[in-house]
Amino acid sequence: MKQFLDHNFLLSTETARKLYHDYASKLPIIDYHCHINPREIAENRKFDNITQVWLGGDHYKWRLMRANGVDEKYITGDAPDKEKFFKWAETLSKSIGNPVYHWSHLELQRYFDYHGILNKDTAEEVWNLCNEKLADSSLQVKNIIKKSNVEVICTTDDPVDTLEWHEKIAADPDFDVKVYPAWRPDKAMNLEKPEYLDYLNKLESVSGIGIDSFKDLKLALQNRMEYFKKRNCKVSDHALDYIMYEPASDEEIETIFTKRLENKELTQKEILQFKTAFMLFVSEEYHKNDWVLQLHYGAKRDNNTPAYRSLGPDTGYDCINNYAPSAQMADFLNALHSKNALPKTIIYSLNPTDNAAIDSVIGCFQDSTAVGKLQHGSAWWFNDHKEGMIRHMTSLANLGFLASFVGMLTDSRSFLSYPRHEYFRRILCDLFGKWVENGEYPQDYNTLSELVSDISYHNAKRYFNF
Repeated sequence: MKQFLDHNFLLSTETARKLYHDYASKLPIIDYHCHINPREIAENRKFDNITQVWLGGDHYKWRLMRANGVDEKYITGDAPDKEKFFKWAETLSKSIGNPVYHWSHLELQRYFDYHGILNKDTAEEVWNLCNEKLADSSLQVKNIIKKSNVEVICTTDDPVDTLEWHEKIAADPDFDVKVYPAWRPDKAMNLEKPEYLDYLNKLESVSGIGIDSFKDLKLALQNRMEYFKKRNCKVSDHALDYIMYEPASDEEIETIFTKRLENKELTQKEILQFKTAFMLFVSEEYHKNDWVLQLHYGAKRDNNTPAYRSLGPDTGYDCINNYAPSAQMADFLNALHSKNALPKTIIYSLNPTDNAAIDSVIGCFQDSTAVGKLQHGSAWWFNDHKEGMIRHMTSLANLGFLASFVGMLTDSRSFLSYPRHEYFRRILCDLFGKWVENGEYPQDYNTLSELVSDISYHNAKRYFNF
């Protein structure tokens, strides 16, 4: 029997162990998509206790606690932090098969040098150990990042953001990790939302451009893109229900936008026509700026209405949406490609049944302008577990070109999430190792080491121009 979470965790073959320990484990981390707060980096936050850094904002853990019957008081409520941690310890011990069980214990090992098991019996010991270490400057935010061997972080930022915290981080001569903003204009696109007109007022204020037409909106967004570009933005990100393609004329889009400005009701078709025009416009701008377009889709959000009213979005009440027509995805990409305006693009679906569709579509638009110009984004959210990663990479290898894959991201709000990259790299090496030892690929370490190193680090560095 293997020991839990030992030196060769998830590495089931000799080839896998060599690939991981000799190559993948030593490489820096490029975390090109996450949701951490740049202010906490700039201010070099020191956390008072393990609950703050571990449970604050982590809806993965919140969902598990709810499934274990824990009262909301101990999850997002006003219970003392220590009591919340003890409830989490009780839940974690029963979370067999869930990646959070592995992530949590990897984090305890890597940051707190704790190699035991967290459960209700050890909760007091772990609480005291972690808090003692968090009291030391070595586990302030900037040191956590450096300890994790992180080279680049891309946050998630709205066009109206000032990016003041990014400027302060960049001005710190003692912190050499690059922290870049990522452009996330969902609020500028989602004209069906009741708060849309209020958002346009904010966009007008920061851009200095009055928005009385779709043409004006495009000018305001171009203004903010230039602002972001001057602050080293290289990446955009969009949250979509699916990648839509419902084209309309310029005149029709202006009419739709005017209706929204006048608070008139829009049809579903008009909403899709506007969003298509919006996405085509911003994507063309990304191509001009050499930005990467990231498309995240397939989530049905805020399903528990009472919880949403009480707690707001991103609190653990989203699920997989099974509607995503690949034909519209192909038509959208083709519309850009036909104008020579298709940027480097990463497509993520929350629904694992979309793997083959994505891999078949992106193969239609690869060309010599970039290696792996179209990417099937890493197994995301409900799929970033062992089986989900294996399914994703196997599909990409079967139908496409795994060698150009840009690898893992945390997609996290926690500064202790970087072992997710280690988790991914171990799974990657084990997948390759099994193929080699099953005679499906030669034991050519020159090529294998290059493949593992590229997918773990070099591909992302080249792809994003970091």
